[in-house]
Order: sequence, then structure tokens, then C-alpha cells
Amino acid sequence: MPAFLTRDPRNPDFWDERFAKNFTPWDKGNVPATLQAFVQAAPQALHTLIPGCGNAYEAAYLAQAGWDVTAIDFSPAAVQSAKAAIGAWGKHVIEADFFRYMPAQPLDLIYERAFFCALPREMRPDIVRRWATLLPAGALLAGYFFHDDAVDASDALTKGPPFSINSHDFHRLMEPFFELLQDSAVGDSIAVFEGKERWQVWCRRPEPAYDL
Repeated sequence: MPAFLTRDPRNPDFWDERFAKNFTPWDKGNVPATLQAFVQAAPQALHTLIPGCGNAYEAAYLAQAGWDVTAIDFSPAAVQSAKAAIGAWGKHVIEADFFRYMPAQPLDLIYERAFFCALPREMRPDIVRRWATLLPAGALLAGYFFHDDAVDASDALTKGPPFSINSHDFHRLMEPFFELLQDSAVGDSIAVFEGKERWQVWCRRPEPAYDL
């Protein structure tokens, strides 16, 4: 493993340094099979956001399928790498901070792949709330989630990224905002996620109605 100066994954420099040294063990190098099946089964193209897109292979796949997709990353080196990796489809990749980015039109889908697990555990409630803010009622959050039920809420979970989460704790964070529609094991995970990755589709719940 190369030597790195930056140790905080909340800092874009952390990711810049790893892309600059070509150290990207989270990079599958292609489009996962379950996402392909999801796209092929979709009744219509969905306006999609991909946060923390890395090399953005999925953005190229969705764009080729006719979907309106924007892939974002706050690491300039990641954006540069993505544009090089996907060529002409790189126009769908922009440098942006997930917590500040606002789409030009309402989203139908946020695609998750190794973004939630890339950031420390204290940021998890903020990520879930941001998903909920960006997605209108009925819109979808779909993708791959790194769960490890051998850990519990009392564990330090300081090693990472990737930072795993107990599935019970993940559901507790999600259920005020989202309803789980699909949950299945993943058969083509890369080594770092193997046996601990779930394909899930969540639907944004309506905002609660309040009596005035």
C-alpha cells in the first residue's frame, strides 16, 4: 500500500491523494449486474444522481441507456479520473459537494455505490437526511450497501473506509424517511465488500401531514 499523508475521508485531499497514486481498491471497474437488471426492468428512464461517483462507470451506462444522469464527486482528482475513464460520457460528471449540490430538476433516483460507507459513522444521519431532502416523495434510493451484522452500535468502527454498519442500525436511520422495497444478496461484489453487500431499493416516504 502506498504511503498517504491525508487520513480524513471527509477531506477531498484524502481522495485526491488516492486517485493520484492509483490506489482505488473500491473500484469495481465495470457496471454491477444488479444495477444493469434494474435499469433494464425500469418502465421509464429516471432522472438520476450518483454521489461520490469515483470513476463513474454507472453514469456512462445510464447515459447510454437514455437516462438523464449527473455524477458528482468533491474530489477534483476523482472527477478527472472519471472523465478519462468514460470518455465522451464524462460530460455527465461534475465536481460538487453532495451536501451542497442542488439538482436542476426533481430527482427520480439516487444511486448508491460505496458513498455511504466511504464517510465516517458520525456523518451517517446527515447523509440519510440529505438523501431525504434531495428525493421527493415516491422517488427511489437504490444501490449497494455495506452491512456487517457482526458489529453493533457500541463498536468503535473506526477502521476504514469502507466503514460498515449493522443492518439494524441502518434500518433505524432509514425508516423515518424511506420504505424498503427490495433487499437481496450481491453475487458480484469486489473482495473488500464480498459477503457483506446488499442490493436495496428504498422509496422516499411522503412527508408527514400535520394538523394546523
